Amino acid sequence: MFFSTRNLFHPSFERILYLVKASLFILCLLPLILLIVQTIDNRLGANPVQAVVHSTGDWALRLLLVTLAVTPLRKLTGWTWLVRMRRMFGLYAFFYAVLHFSAYLWLDQYFDWSAIIEDIAKRPYITVGFIALLALVPLALTSTKGWMRRLGVRWKRLHRLIYAIAILAILHYLWMVKADLLEPAIYAVTLSLLLLVRLPFKRLLERFREQLTAYQA
Repeated sequence: MFFSTRNLFHPSFERILYLVKASLFILCLLPLILLIVQTIDNRLGANPVQAVVHSTGDWALRLLLVTLAVTPLRKLTGWTWLVRMRRMFGLYAFFYAVLHFSAYLWLDQYFDWSAIIEDIAKRPYITVGFIALLALVPLALTSTKGWMRRLGVRWKRLHRLIYAIAILAILHYLWMVKADLLEPAIYAVTLSLLLLVRLPFKRLLERFREQLTAYQA
């Protein structure tokens, strides 16, 4: 039997999709790799702990917004394969959120629970961030196809929590930042647009036309 090179030059859609997903997986992991390299090389600035906490938090929020952007992009481009990347983006958002909170507990507070409680009382934005993280837990645990089948319609209802989580995450960021509001403002505008495009404009317009026609008749 002769070796066929056909598959090498004409890869299947599934193989291309696998390569795209693998590339995106590595791309999502890259911020953590760079953070580790910067830590080893002592290139995190005057306050390395703050740099680690902020960087992991930033990427958690960015990937959360990327997850929310999948559906609008699919509708806009017709690329249905994007839906198959959504779970990975969501799990990476959860991963960076856990790193963010762990860095705060370990590197910033050294697991000093009395200091943590005092810090939470003094800075309520930590509570908001913690609530957002807790809300992400059931979404991460039920992100598999098996849980989707088990929960049925309830799965979709549960995963709508992502909208509230994103709002809480941005509120956490806005509350935390005291001077430079540009970056959290960009995230807030991005989230607003992502939520806005989900409104059923076409359905509302059709209903308005029906009511207008009925009124004129």
